[in-house]
Amino acid sequence: MNVLVIGNGGREHAILLALKKSKRVEKLYCMKGNAGTAEIAENVDVDYMDTVAVKSYVAEHPEIDYYVVAPDDPLAAGLVDELESMGKRCFGPRKNAAVIESSKSFAKQLMKKYKIPTAKYETFDSYEKALEYVRSAGAPIVLKADGLALGKGVLVCETLEQAEEGLKEIMLDKAFGNAGSKVVVEEYLRGLKYTPGEEISVLAFTDGKTVVPMITSCDHKRANDGDTGMNTGGMGTFSPCPFWNKKLEKHVLKKIMIPTVKAMNKEGRTFKGCLYFGLMRTDKGMKVVEYNSRFGDPETQVVLPMLKTDIMDVFEAVTEGKLDKVKIEWEDGACVCLVLASGGYPQSYAKGKKITVGDIGDVTLVHAGTAMKNGELVTNGGRVMGIVAKGKDVEEARSKAYKAAENISWENMQYRKDIGIKYREG
Repeated sequence: MNVLVIGNGGREHAILLALKKSKRVEKLYCMKGNAGTAEIAENVDVDYMDTVAVKSYVAEHPEIDYYVVAPDDPLAAGLVDELESMGKRCFGPRKNAAVIESSKSFAKQLMKKYKIPTAKYETFDSYEKALEYVRSAGAPIVLKADGLALGKGVLVCETLEQAEEGLKEIMLDKAFGNAGSKVVVEEYLRGLKYTPGEEISVLAFTDGKTVVPMITSCDHKRANDGDTGMNTGGMGTFSPCPFWNKKLEKHVLKKIMIPTVKAMNKEGRTFKGCLYFGLMRTDKGMKVVEYNSRFGDPETQVVLPMLKTDIMDVFEAVTEGKLDKVKIEWEDGACVCLVLASGGYPQSYAKGKKITVGDIGDVTLVHAGTAMKNGELVTNGGRVMGIVAKGKDVEEARSKAYKAAENISWENMQYRKDIGIKYREG
Protein backbone atom coordinates (compact mmCIF):
# COMPACT_ATOMS: atom_id res chain seq x y z
CA MET A 1 0.00 0.00 0.00
CA ASN A 2 0.97 3.61 -0.54
CA VAL A 3 0.11 5.82 2.44
CA LEU A 4 0.06 9.62 2.81
CA VAL A 5 0.33 11.21 6.26
CA ILE A 6 -0.92 14.79 6.59
CA GLY A 7 1.03 17.09 8.94
CA ASN A 8 4.58 18.35 9.40
CA GLY A 9 5.54 17.85 13.05
CA GLY A 10 7.05 15.30 15.39
CA ARG A 11 3.78 13.39 15.67
CA GLU A 12 3.68 12.87 11.90
CA HIS A 13 7.32 11.75 11.77
CA ALA A 14 6.54 9.25 14.58
CA ILE A 15 3.50 7.92 12.67
CA LEU A 16 5.60 7.54 9.51
CA LEU A 17 8.30 5.66 11.45
CA ALA A 18 5.61 3.25 12.69
CA LEU A 19 4.22 2.83 9.17
CA LYS A 20 7.73 2.22 7.82
CA LYS A 21 7.86 -0.93 9.99
CA SER A 22 4.67 -2.27 8.39
CA LYS A 23 5.12 -5.19 6.01
CA ARG A 24 2.08 -3.92 4.11
CA VAL A 25 3.34 -0.44 3.25
CA GLU A 26 5.29 0.11 0.05
CA LYS A 27 5.65 3.88 -0.28
CA LEU A 28 5.11 6.73 2.17
CA TYR A 29 4.18 10.36 1.49
CA CYS A 30 3.97 13.32 3.87
CA MET A 31 2.12 16.61 3.33
CA LYS A 32 4.05 18.93 3.96
CA GLY A 33 6.53 17.12 6.16
CA ASN A 34 9.94 18.23 7.45
CA ALA A 35 13.61 17.31 7.04
CA GLY A 36 13.11 14.09 9.05
CA THR A 37 10.06 12.86 7.17
CA ALA A 38 11.92 13.48 3.88
CA GLU A 39 14.33 10.68 4.84
CA ILE A 40 11.58 8.03 4.84
CA ALA A 41 8.77 9.55 2.78
CA GLU A 42 8.17 11.72 -0.25
CA ASN A 43 7.37 15.20 1.07
CA VAL A 44 4.45 16.84 -0.73
CA ASP A 45 4.60 20.63 -0.87
CA VAL A 46 0.86 21.30 -0.58
CA ASP A 47 -0.81 23.36 2.17
CA TYR A 48 -3.06 20.82 3.89
CA MET A 49 -5.42 23.59 5.04
CA ASP A 50 -6.10 24.48 1.39
CA THR A 51 -8.87 21.98 0.64
CA VAL A 52 -8.98 22.76 -3.08
CA ALA A 53 -5.21 22.19 -3.44
CA VAL A 54 -5.38 18.96 -1.41
CA LYS A 55 -8.26 17.56 -3.45
CA SER A 56 -6.47 18.48 -6.67
CA TYR A 57 -3.34 16.60 -5.52
CA VAL A 58 -5.39 13.58 -4.41
CA ALA A 59 -7.21 13.43 -7.74
CA GLU A 60 -3.87 13.48 -9.58
CA HIS A 61 -2.39 10.66 -7.46
CA PRO A 62 -4.70 7.62 -7.58
CA GLU A 63 -1.74 5.43 -6.59
CA ILE A 64 -2.12 6.58 -2.95
CA ASP A 65 -4.31 4.00 -1.19
CA TYR A 66 -4.74 5.42 2.30
CA TYR A 67 -4.61 8.76 4.12
CA VAL A 68 -3.79 9.55 7.77
CA VAL A 69 -5.01 13.01 8.83
CA ALA A 70 -2.99 13.73 11.96
CA PRO A 71 -3.25 17.42 13.09
CA ASP A 72 -6.25 19.02 14.80
CA ASP A 73 -6.81 21.90 12.33
CA PRO A 74 -7.53 19.85 9.16
CA LEU A 75 -9.65 17.42 11.20
CA ALA A 76 -11.71 20.32 12.58
CA ALA A 77 -12.01 21.75 9.06
CA GLY A 78 -13.45 18.47 7.74
CA LEU A 79 -10.60 17.15 5.60
CA VAL A 80 -11.55 13.53 6.32
CA ASP A 81 -15.09 14.24 5.05
CA GLU A 82 -13.63 15.74 1.86
CA LEU A 83 -11.31 12.79 1.23
CA GLU A 84 -14.06 10.26 1.91
CA SER A 85 -16.34 12.11 -0.52
CA MET A 86 -13.66 11.33 -3.14
CA GLY A 87 -13.84 7.63 -2.25
CA LYS A 88 -10.58 7.65 -0.27
CA ARG A 89 -9.96 5.62 2.88
CA CYS A 90 -8.74 7.58 5.89
CA PHE A 91 -7.67 7.33 9.49
CA GLY A 92 -9.12 10.19 11.51
CA PRO A 93 -12.55 11.44 12.63
CA ARG A 94 -14.98 13.39 10.50
CA LYS A 95 -15.63 17.06 11.22
CA ASN A 96 -18.73 16.46 13.34
CA ALA A 97 -16.74 14.14 15.65
CA ALA A 98 -13.53 16.23 15.71
CA VAL A 99 -15.61 18.92 17.48
CA ILE A 100 -14.85 17.04 20.71
CA GLU A 101 -11.49 18.84 20.55
CA SER A 102 -12.23 21.89 18.42
CA SER A 103 -14.84 23.15 20.90
CA LYS A 104 -14.05 22.82 24.59
CA SER A 105 -17.56 24.01 25.46
CA PHE A 106 -19.03 21.16 23.35
CA ALA A 107 -16.79 18.65 25.15
CA LYS A 108 -17.78 19.97 28.58
CA GLN A 109 -21.50 19.92 27.71
CA LEU A 110 -21.14 16.34 26.43
CA MET A 111 -19.53 15.24 29.70
CA LYS A 112 -22.18 17.00 31.75
CA LYS A 113 -25.04 15.48 29.75
CA TYR A 114 -23.69 11.92 29.90
CA LYS A 115 -22.29 12.14 33.45
CA ILE A 116 -18.64 11.66 32.48
CA PRO A 117 -16.46 12.86 35.39
CA THR A 118 -14.75 16.20 34.78
CA ALA A 119 -14.06 19.52 36.51
CA LYS A 120 -16.98 21.87 37.24
CA TYR A 121 -17.17 24.68 34.70
CA GLU A 122 -19.01 27.63 33.20
CA THR A 123 -18.84 28.90 29.61
CA PHE A 124 -18.85 32.59 28.63
CA ASP A 125 -18.84 34.61 25.42
CA SER A 126 -19.02 37.87 27.40
CA TYR A 127 -15.77 39.17 28.91
CA GLU A 128 -17.63 41.14 31.61
CA LYS A 129 -19.65 38.11 32.76
CA ALA A 130 -16.58 35.87 32.70
CA LEU A 131 -14.66 38.41 34.80
CA GLU A 132 -17.52 38.66 37.28
CA TYR A 133 -17.60 34.85 37.61
CA VAL A 134 -13.83 34.56 38.01
CA ARG A 135 -13.85 37.19 40.77
CA SER A 136 -16.63 35.38 42.63
CA ALA A 137 -14.99 31.93 42.20
CA GLY A 138 -11.48 33.04 43.19
CA ALA A 139 -8.18 31.28 42.47
CA PRO A 140 -6.63 28.88 41.67
CA ILE A 141 -8.76 28.55 38.55
CA VAL A 142 -8.33 27.32 34.95
CA LEU A 143 -9.16 29.32 31.81
CA LYS A 144 -9.55 27.61 28.43
CA ALA A 145 -9.95 29.26 25.05
CA ASP A 146 -12.89 27.41 23.48
CA GLY A 147 -11.29 26.75 20.08
CA LEU A 148 -8.01 25.28 18.81
CA ALA A 149 -4.88 27.07 20.00
CA LEU A 150 -1.93 24.77 19.17
CA GLY A 151 -2.17 23.17 22.62
CA LYS A 152 -1.46 26.51 24.30
CA GLY A 153 -4.96 27.85 24.97
CA VAL A 154 -5.15 26.70 28.59
CA LEU A 155 -4.10 29.00 31.43
CA VAL A 156 -3.70 27.63 34.95
CA CYS A 157 -4.06 30.71 37.17
CA GLU A 158 -2.69 30.45 40.70
CA THR A 159 -3.86 33.94 41.74
CA LEU A 160 -6.85 36.17 41.00
CA GLU A 161 -4.49 38.70 39.36
CA GLN A 162 -3.25 35.99 36.97
CA ALA A 163 -6.85 34.98 36.20
CA GLU A 164 -7.92 38.55 35.43
CA GLU A 165 -4.87 39.08 33.21
CA GLY A 166 -5.42 35.70 31.52
CA LEU A 167 -9.05 36.48 30.77
CA LYS A 168 -8.03 39.78 29.19
CA GLU A 169 -5.35 37.98 27.17
CA ILE A 170 -7.80 35.39 25.80
CA MET A 171 -10.96 37.45 25.26
CA LEU A 172 -9.82 41.02 24.67
CA ASP A 173 -6.23 40.82 23.40
CA LYS A 174 -7.10 37.73 21.31
CA ALA A 175 -3.80 36.00 22.18
CA PHE A 176 -5.24 32.82 20.62
CA GLY A 177 -7.20 34.53 17.85
CA ASN A 178 -10.84 33.58 17.38
CA ALA A 179 -10.30 30.51 19.57
CA GLY A 180 -10.75 32.91 22.50
CA SER A 181 -14.11 34.38 21.45
CA LYS A 182 -15.65 32.00 23.97
CA VAL A 183 -13.96 30.86 27.18
CA VAL A 184 -14.46 27.89 29.50
CA VAL A 185 -13.74 28.67 33.17
CA GLU A 186 -13.02 25.52 35.17
CA GLU A 187 -12.39 24.53 38.74
CA TYR A 188 -8.74 23.72 39.46
CA LEU A 189 -8.35 19.96 39.90
CA ARG A 190 -6.04 18.84 42.68
CA GLY A 191 -4.10 15.62 42.28
CA LEU A 192 -4.32 12.82 44.81
CA LYS A 193 -0.70 12.89 45.96
CA TYR A 194 1.20 15.35 43.87
CA THR A 195 1.34 19.08 43.19
CA PRO A 196 -0.01 20.48 40.91
CA GLY A 197 -1.64 17.13 40.14
CA GLU A 198 -1.25 13.85 38.36
CA GLU A 199 -2.11 14.25 34.72
CA ILE A 200 -1.94 11.27 32.42
CA SER A 201 -2.48 10.89 28.68
CA VAL A 202 -4.32 7.79 27.48
CA LEU A 203 -4.69 7.55 23.72
CA ALA A 204 -7.20 5.03 22.42
CA PHE A 205 -7.98 3.49 19.06
CA THR A 206 -11.72 3.39 18.38
CA ASP A 207 -13.92 2.51 15.41
CA GLY A 208 -17.01 3.92 17.13
CA LYS A 209 -17.87 0.52 18.66
CA THR A 210 -14.71 -0.94 20.19
CA VAL A 211 -12.31 1.10 22.34
CA VAL A 212 -8.71 -0.09 22.78
CA PRO A 213 -6.51 2.02 25.11
CA MET A 214 -2.86 2.36 24.10
CA ILE A 215 -0.05 2.32 26.63
CA THR A 216 -0.09 5.36 28.91
CA SER A 217 2.16 8.40 28.82
CA CYS A 218 2.80 11.53 30.88
CA ASP A 219 3.39 14.91 29.23
CA HIS A 220 5.44 17.84 30.56
CA LYS A 221 3.56 20.90 29.29
CA ARG A 222 5.33 23.79 31.03
CA ALA A 223 8.38 25.36 29.39
CA ASN A 224 10.75 25.16 32.37
CA ASP A 225 11.98 22.66 34.94
CA GLY A 226 9.76 21.92 37.90
CA ASP A 227 6.63 22.53 35.79
CA THR A 228 7.16 26.28 35.80
CA GLY A 229 6.92 28.83 33.00
CA MET A 230 4.44 29.08 30.15
CA ASN A 231 2.28 26.32 28.75
CA THR A 232 3.70 24.79 25.58
CA GLY A 233 2.67 22.11 23.12
CA GLY A 234 4.75 19.72 25.26
CA MET A 235 8.43 19.65 26.27
CA GLY A 236 8.73 15.90 26.67
CA THR A 237 6.93 12.70 27.55
CA PHE A 238 7.56 9.35 29.13
CA SER A 239 5.76 6.01 29.07
CA PRO A 240 4.36 4.19 30.98
CA CYS A 241 2.68 6.26 33.70
CA PRO A 242 3.94 5.05 37.11
CA PHE A 243 0.54 4.90 38.83
CA TRP A 244 -1.41 3.20 36.02
CA ASN A 245 -2.47 -0.42 36.46
CA LYS A 246 -5.00 -2.91 35.05
CA LYS A 247 -7.58 -2.08 37.73
CA LEU A 248 -7.40 1.65 36.92
CA GLU A 249 -7.56 0.93 33.18
CA LYS A 250 -10.70 -1.17 33.67
CA HIS A 251 -12.28 1.64 35.73
CA VAL A 252 -11.40 4.35 33.16
CA LEU A 253 -12.70 2.21 30.29
CA LYS A 254 -16.01 1.65 32.07
CA LYS A 255 -16.57 5.15 33.46
CA ILE A 256 -14.91 7.43 30.88
CA MET A 257 -13.77 5.89 27.59
CA ILE A 258 -16.72 3.69 26.60
CA PRO A 259 -19.29 6.25 27.84
CA THR A 260 -17.58 8.94 25.72
CA VAL A 261 -17.69 6.86 22.53
CA LYS A 262 -21.32 5.87 23.23
CA ALA A 263 -22.22 9.52 23.93
CA MET A 264 -20.75 10.59 20.59
CA ASN A 265 -22.78 7.88 18.85
CA LYS A 266 -25.97 9.08 20.56
CA GLU A 267 -25.22 12.62 19.40
CA GLY A 268 -24.91 11.35 15.81
CA ARG A 269 -21.16 12.07 15.86
CA THR A 270 -19.57 8.61 15.62
CA PHE A 271 -15.85 8.92 16.37
CA LYS A 272 -13.39 6.80 14.37
CA GLY A 273 -9.66 7.30 14.82
CA CYS A 274 -7.45 8.08 17.80
CA LEU A 275 -9.34 9.59 20.74
CA TYR A 276 -7.01 11.16 23.30
CA PHE A 277 -8.09 11.29 26.94
CA GLY A 278 -6.23 13.79 29.10
CA LEU A 279 -6.99 12.58 32.63
CA MET A 280 -6.17 13.51 36.21
CA ARG A 281 -6.26 11.32 39.31
CA THR A 282 -7.91 13.30 42.09
CA ASP A 283 -9.23 12.53 45.57
CA LYS A 284 -12.63 12.13 43.87
CA GLY A 285 -11.32 9.63 41.31
CA MET A 286 -10.20 9.93 37.69
CA LYS A 287 -11.51 12.99 35.84
CA VAL A 288 -11.27 14.18 32.23
CA VAL A 289 -9.12 17.29 31.80
CA GLU A 290 -9.47 17.39 28.01
CA TYR A 291 -10.17 15.39 24.87
CA ASN A 292 -8.12 15.51 21.68
CA SER A 293 -9.43 14.15 18.40
CA ARG A 294 -6.05 12.80 17.28
CA PHE A 295 -2.68 11.44 18.37
CA GLY A 296 -1.03 13.72 20.93
CA ASP A 297 2.28 15.45 20.33
CA PRO A 298 4.72 14.51 21.91
CA GLU A 299 2.79 11.51 23.36
CA THR A 300 2.82 9.70 20.01
CA GLN A 301 6.62 9.76 20.06
CA VAL A 302 6.72 7.46 23.14
CA VAL A 303 3.60 5.37 22.44
CA LEU A 304 3.98 4.19 18.83
CA PRO A 305 7.62 2.98 19.15
CA MET A 306 6.29 0.42 21.68
CA LEU A 307 3.56 -0.92 19.35
CA LYS A 308 4.27 -4.53 18.29
CA THR A 309 1.17 -4.98 16.12
CA ASP A 310 1.37 -3.79 12.49
CA ILE A 311 -0.06 -0.26 12.65
CA MET A 312 -1.58 -0.61 9.18
CA ASP A 313 -3.70 -3.51 10.46
CA VAL A 314 -4.96 -1.25 13.25
CA PHE A 315 -5.63 1.75 10.98
CA GLU A 316 -7.61 -0.35 8.48
CA ALA A 317 -9.61 -2.07 11.24
CA VAL A 318 -10.63 1.36 12.57
CA THR A 319 -11.67 2.52 9.10
CA GLU A 320 -13.63 -0.66 8.41
CA GLY A 321 -15.27 -0.93 11.85
CA LYS A 322 -13.46 -4.20 12.65
CA LEU A 323 -11.25 -3.15 15.55
CA ASP A 324 -12.55 -6.03 17.67
CA LYS A 325 -10.86 -8.43 15.22
CA VAL A 326 -7.31 -7.10 15.81
CA LYS A 327 -5.13 -8.10 18.75
CA ILE A 328 -3.07 -5.04 19.70
CA GLU A 329 0.18 -5.83 21.52
CA TRP A 330 2.88 -3.68 23.11
CA GLU A 331 6.55 -4.06 23.99
CA ASP A 332 7.64 -4.24 27.62
CA GLY A 333 9.91 -1.55 29.01
CA ALA A 334 9.75 2.24 28.84
CA CYS A 335 10.19 5.09 26.40
CA VAL A 336 11.15 8.76 26.87
CA CYS A 337 10.93 11.68 24.43
CA LEU A 338 13.04 14.75 25.24
CA VAL A 339 11.98 17.78 23.19
CA LEU A 340 14.73 20.12 21.99
CA ALA A 341 13.36 23.60 21.34
CA SER A 342 14.40 26.93 19.90
CA GLY A 343 15.45 29.61 22.41
CA GLY A 344 12.43 31.77 23.24
CA TYR A 345 9.81 29.06 22.62
CA PRO A 346 6.82 29.15 23.24
CA GLN A 347 6.99 32.88 22.46
CA SER A 348 9.14 34.41 19.70
CA TYR A 349 12.14 32.48 18.41
CA ALA A 350 14.53 32.55 15.47
CA LYS A 351 14.53 30.04 12.60
CA GLY A 352 17.29 28.90 10.26
CA LYS A 353 19.87 27.98 12.93
CA LYS A 354 22.30 25.27 11.77
CA ILE A 355 21.83 21.96 13.64
CA THR A 356 24.85 19.82 14.45
CA VAL A 357 24.30 16.15 15.33
CA GLY A 358 27.16 14.03 16.66
CA ASP A 359 27.16 10.48 18.10
CA ILE A 360 23.72 9.97 19.68
CA GLY A 361 23.84 6.21 20.35
CA ASP A 362 20.78 3.99 19.95
CA VAL A 363 18.10 6.67 20.12
CA THR A 364 15.76 7.94 17.40
CA LEU A 365 15.57 11.58 16.34
CA VAL A 366 11.98 12.52 15.61
CA HIS A 367 11.94 15.76 13.65
CA ALA A 368 9.35 18.51 14.17
CA GLY A 369 10.50 22.05 13.24
CA THR A 370 13.37 21.19 10.88
CA ALA A 371 14.21 21.94 7.25
CA MET A 372 17.06 21.53 4.77
CA LYS A 373 18.61 24.79 3.56
CA ASN A 374 21.54 24.80 1.14
CA GLY A 375 22.27 21.19 2.06
CA GLU A 376 22.32 21.89 5.80
CA LEU A 377 19.87 20.81 8.52
CA VAL A 378 18.39 23.93 10.15
CA THR A 379 15.75 24.85 12.72
CA ASN A 380 12.32 25.74 11.33
CA GLY A 381 10.01 25.92 14.35
CA GLY A 382 9.63 26.22 18.12
CA ARG A 383 9.83 22.54 18.98
CA VAL A 384 12.65 21.42 16.70
CA MET A 385 13.07 17.71 17.39
CA GLY A 386 12.53 15.02 19.98
CA ILE A 387 15.09 12.48 21.18
CA VAL A 388 13.22 9.19 21.61
CA ALA A 389 14.93 6.56 23.75
CA LYS A 390 13.84 3.12 24.95
CA GLY A 391 15.01 1.30 28.06
CA LYS A 392 14.06 -1.39 30.53
CA ASP A 393 12.61 1.39 32.68
CA VAL A 394 12.07 5.16 32.50
CA GLU A 395 15.37 5.83 34.30
CA GLU A 396 17.41 3.96 31.67
CA ALA A 397 15.48 5.54 28.78
CA ARG A 398 15.87 9.11 30.09
CA SER A 399 19.58 8.52 30.73
CA LYS A 400 20.03 7.60 27.03
CA ALA A 401 18.01 10.62 25.87
CA TYR A 402 20.00 13.12 27.96
CA LYS A 403 23.32 11.59 26.91
CA ALA A 404 22.30 12.01 23.26
CA ALA A 405 21.26 15.65 23.89
CA GLU A 406 24.88 16.46 24.78
CA ASN A 407 25.83 15.71 21.17
CA ILE A 408 23.17 17.81 19.45
CA SER A 409 23.44 21.59 19.22
CA TRP A 410 22.33 24.81 17.58
CA GLU A 411 22.42 28.41 18.68
CA ASN A 412 20.13 29.00 21.71
CA MET A 413 18.91 25.38 21.92
CA GLN A 414 16.83 24.77 25.05
CA TYR A 415 15.31 21.76 26.80
CA ARG A 416 14.06 20.72 30.21
CA LYS A 417 16.36 18.75 32.49
CA ASP A 418 13.63 16.89 34.41
CA ILE A 419 11.71 14.95 31.73
CA GLY A 420 10.74 11.53 33.06
CA ILE A 421 10.80 12.34 36.76
CA LYS A 422 7.57 14.34 36.92
CA TYR A 423 5.52 12.08 39.16
CA ARG A 424 8.15 10.43 41.30
CA GLU A 425 6.97 10.33 44.92
CA GLY A 426 9.01 12.14 47.56
